[in-house]
Amino acid sequence: MTTNTPLNRIKAMAFWQGEISAVPLAGGITNVNYVVTDGDQKYVVRLGEDIPKHHVMRFNELSASRAAHAAGLSPAVIYTEPGITVLQFIECATYSPEDVRKHRNLERILTLIKTCHLQVPKYLRGPALIFWVFHVIRDYAASLQDAGSSYQKLLPELVQIGNLLETNAGPFDMVYGHNDLLAANFLDDGDRLWIIDWDYAGFNSPLFDLGGLASNNELNESQEIWLLENYFETPVTSELLHRYTAMKCASLLRETMWSMVSEISSDIDFDYATYTSDNLARFRAAYNNYNQT
Repeated sequence: MTTNTPLNRIKAMAFWQGEISAVPLAGGITNVNYVVTDGDQKYVVRLGEDIPKHHVMRFNELSASRAAHAAGLSPAVIYTEPGITVLQFIECATYSPEDVRKHRNLERILTLIKTCHLQVPKYLRGPALIFWVFHVIRDYAASLQDAGSSYQKLLPELVQIGNLLETNAGPFDMVYGHNDLLAANFLDDGDRLWIIDWDYAGFNSPLFDLGGLASNNELNESQEIWLLENYFETPVTSELLHRYTAMKCASLLRETMWSMVSEISSDIDFDYATYTSDNLARFRAAYNNYNQT
């Protein structure tokens, strides 16, 4: 009999006041999540150890989550123990890419991004990481090579492109980024938006969050221009647009290689192979467009 299942680990926690019920929370492709009811209280429970292959360190996620809550962006951290975090439950709707693309929502999301970049670092405690996408790309390539991945033949080209994008995306400003702006990481409770899942948080260029938001949610060109103009509060120059587009390509490349690594390292029931294929095609298209500008 297996005693160390996620559900058994949750039930064994000393935090609970009585008999609990736990329901898996669908959608996570990095962590295992449950909604737990304990008496008249509900919580979200996240289970996950460090994932060095993905540069995910739980001390960093925890400090980012606490700082984001203090900045008014994220649900409160209620309790932690090694490999488990209990979070405030928010009754809400999870965004889809279609929701992100609605202009009213995009306006609210931009406000959250600015708050993240400028306010969250004021509340950080302890060591903080940097999330440098170009290093991540190189490290993913090395991990894939070491593991004998089926994508080995692609790796020299992808690393070369990543290195070129690193040159073209500079010079760099530095802010505190969320670095994983998928639609599902935005929650709408009817009154306000929240950002969740701070696994990849760290100091970074603001262009990475902006490019990631656009690429993950398939913003059109006019929406991207609006995003840049309203983030930087100035007309978009050709130089800024060139740097931004390079970073957007890097975001797509990183997501592709994240999935390649997950294909051979993750135990979560998710079709990573299809996710890799879809993101690789989107990266190729974006990079081809970038080379034509």
